[in-house]
Amino acid sequence: MLIRTEIGVDAAGIDSLLRRCFATAAEAELVQQLREDGLLTLGVVATDDEGQVLGYAAFSPVELQGEDKQWVGLAPLAVDESVRHQGIGRQLIYEGLDTLNEFSYAAVVVLGDPLFYSRFGFEPAARHQLHCKWPGSEAAFQVYKLADDAFVGVEGQIEFAAPFNRFD
Repeated sequence: MLIRTEIGVDAAGIDSLLRRCFATAAEAELVQQLREDGLLTLGVVATDDEGQVLGYAAFSPVELQGEDKQWVGLAPLAVDESVRHQGIGRQLIYEGLDTLNEFSYAAVVVLGDPLFYSRFGFEPAARHQLHCKWPGSEAAFQVYKLADDAFVGVEGQIEFAAPFNRFD
């Protein structure tokens, strides 16, 4: 399994993976829209020896109270059912975090299973007086600090890029 930054030829494989992994096409359409709008900060893929995309993690810009703080959101994360429970999701997340750190991003937010994401160092966003617009998301909304001062003097609502409004 090769973990790397996505390239143009991966788009169709990513789309196929997302359509297989989620109940609706919403996540596949989200990634297409982020890509078309130039809002895909980073995409990380896991490919097999033949180049088939079997895992994917997307990172896109988020704002804090309407201000760019060099933060990104992680969504979606997908691993093909045939290769789950092999640590591919972990590898995708760590590769993404390492790359974002190299490019001086300050923090990553995610809306997902706290038990899963806490294993990678994500912590409840509420601990830092941060929240998102989706009701009932307090426990699932989490943050990961890349820069030492990422959470200094910040609080309020994290706003995802406009294509995420499809999940309202």
